[in-house]
Amino acid sequence: MKYVTINQTEIEQAIDRIVARTFQMDMTWDWPAGVAFYGVGQAYLATGESKYLEQLQAWIDEQLEDGIPPLTVNAVSIGHTLLTLYEQTKSERYLEVAVQMAEFLRTDAVRFADGVFQHTVSQNYDFPQQAWVDTMFMAGYFLVRIGTLLRRDDWLEDGLLQYHAHERFLQDRETNLYYHGWDHIALNNMSAVYWARGNSWAAYTMSEALHIVEVTHPSYMKMYDSLRDQLSSIVRLQSEQGLWHTVLNDPSAYEETSGSAGLAAGLIRYNEAIGAPMYNKYIQKSVHAVLSKISNNGTVLDVSAGTAVMKDADGYKGVAHQRIQGWGQGLALVFLSSLLNYKWVKDNSQTELTNVSNDVTIES
Repeated sequence: MKYVTINQTEIEQAIDRIVARTFQMDMTWDWPAGVAFYGVGQAYLATGESKYLEQLQAWIDEQLEDGIPPLTVNAVSIGHTLLTLYEQTKSERYLEVAVQMAEFLRTDAVRFADGVFQHTVSQNYDFPQQAWVDTMFMAGYFLVRIGTLLRRDDWLEDGLLQYHAHERFLQDRETNLYYHGWDHIALNNMSAVYWARGNSWAAYTMSEALHIVEVTHPSYMKMYDSLRDQLSSIVRLQSEQGLWHTVLNDPSAYEETSGSAGLAAGLIRYNEAIGAPMYNKYIQKSVHAVLSKISNNGTVLDVSAGTAVMKDADGYKGVAHQRIQGWGQGLALVFLSSLLNYKWVKDNSQTELTNVSNDVTIES
């Protein structure tokens, strides 16, 4: 399949509903907002809709007036929005806070095992010497972005170190899927579950990094090889409906929207990085599947709640998925926005309009 067929109008309307619903959520300076507003930023870049940027600015400006809380590794994810605002507005105030976040990671974030960040969800939860795949998006990708933007090789290399360390501890060499977490005290992957959203954090951020890191950098091929092998396993686990199960290799686990959207976005960005529409048939299946999970009011449905490294697969299968979540809104926006400017996409909305007009009979 060379092209993915979409109805661009339908995609844009879905994006608009999701963005509107997202700004009706009450979120703090933490990772749910970090992922949600990263998605809104991607929606702005894909559509050019100025109100999305204005709403992002208004939210960030209000937070800055109140003063940001103490930082954690996960809360640094809001740095993605700060970078987008800086790139679009050139306001130094956004860059100054993003730099503060990068410096926090460099000097204050807790590390273990030669520099990998210890996962910190919030000020209230601590996981000693544990690495979670979430960190690849929250902090690793942020450091790659800001390091490249400001030509700070130390930040860039630190971001790449996080990618490689998480690959070393989390990517299973037999399945090439990523485990959710690693316990460096027990020296194991705890429940050793292949969690869908966790694999999407890895797949999406590595695919984005391939567009940022120079091909001559030694890290490029390390990331490429990891991602190539992961995706070759991922696509074979897609359900007939076009989504992925929250436990990837367990068909009895429910199909989960945020991880599915993140994985599908990773497939798009990987195809663009390698210059070939290799995975278009899987992307095509995801289009209808994800759109079917967006309610009339813009809520992304069937998104699993915040998920620790659970004790076993049943723990993941028991995670609630009835409520709106910032990361669900954000990852759905990432996928739909990626579709709009995808190199191998065809818009059939005009064809449908022509067909409808040809079917109309005018009576005198």
